[in-house]
Amino acid sequence: MPDRAEGYRGPRADRDDVSTHRHRAPEVDEDITGRELDKPTRAQLGALEPRNAEAVAKHLVMAGRYLFDAPELALEHAQAAGRRGGRIAAVREATGLAAYEAGDFALALKELRTFRRMTGAEVHLPLMVDCERALGRLDKAVELAASEAAQSLEPAERVELAIVLAGMRRDQGDAQGAVDALSIPQLDKNRGFAYSPRLFRAYAEALRGVGRGQEALTWDRQAVVAEAALGTGQFAEPEIIDFDDEDETEQVPAGGVVLDDAQDTDPAEADAPEAVVASTGAAARTAAEDPGDDPRGDLDDDPSERSDGVLDDGAGPEDEEQEDEDREDEAGGREQDLDPDDDFEGGAEPDLDPDDDADLAEAGDADGADGGPERG
Repeated sequence: MPDRAEGYRGPRADRDDVSTHRHRAPEVDEDITGRELDKPTRAQLGALEPRNAEAVAKHLVMAGRYLFDAPELALEHAQAAGRRGGRIAAVREATGLAAYEAGDFALALKELRTFRRMTGAEVHLPLMVDCERALGRLDKAVELAASEAAQSLEPAERVELAIVLAGMRRDQGDAQGAVDALSIPQLDKNRGFAYSPRLFRAYAEALRGVGRGQEALTWDRQAVVAEAALGTGQFAEPEIIDFDDEDETEQVPAGGVVLDDAQDTDPAEADAPEAVVASTGAAARTAAEDPGDDPRGDLDDDPSERSDGVLDDGAGPEDEEQEDEDREDEAGGREQDLDPDDDFEGGAEPDLDPDDDADLAEAGDADGADGGPERG
């Protein structure tokens, strides 16, 4: 078991006889089978003896389950897995992540470096930079952030690195430097990816640090719009585990999803996600157009430059009759609405029969009067 860094206060650290429990494996929840792991990790464990692999798998699942709610417990399970399978990259990765969440940055840095040596992957470089920062080694943190390895990071990892660098600048009292660190190509208020809500909120915080509170509020709202479009955060569906699932499919298009601009939302609605999403017109559209938009965009851009169309969720009509009805709806200028009685669709009194407008107009012409119902 790797020694804990000086100053670390994990569970049981205050007991006198640490050696009596040092190698005692923490208990595994009864519902854990080990099959909850993803296929790549299960494949790595294939190098172990079956019974040993099962035990390691259970500890890894426990580490993942308690990573954020009880990181010290998660670290105990990760280290228990390490005693049985320390040569497995996924085990070293789990130990590094759990140590990071538990605040043991020296151990986290050690384990994440080992994971990088074993796999060649730089995915956790942002966390390594943050560990160096937390250990007071700012020069090494900056050096690592500017290294050649950092230039090869994927967009999501670049975002994490930018957030870490912004935190470093803020710690040094450089508020504008924090804004500059987050002004990266991935900061696009019109396009959403899995990392967008977190980036938007970090940018909003940085803007407040330089006194740009109104712009910050816009980015906070846009983070809510992005979560609604992506189905994440408070808009996420309950997680369903399929132990026999095939390879996971990418839920977010390669080009992201197009986001509406929430800049016109009343500030009083900032904490009401439904109101924010409704005021934008649509939460998400497929990102097939305007790939060259300015990353940060203009907060006062002309709404006419944005697409007015709202794409459906990919569920097409089941027969030709449904297609005809959809075309008639479009010809009448109506958007598909799951709740036609709301205030955003034609006022408080709904038009229950929108197809009678033409008949009413003809009747009005015959009487020499204006036809059609009054619209709200």
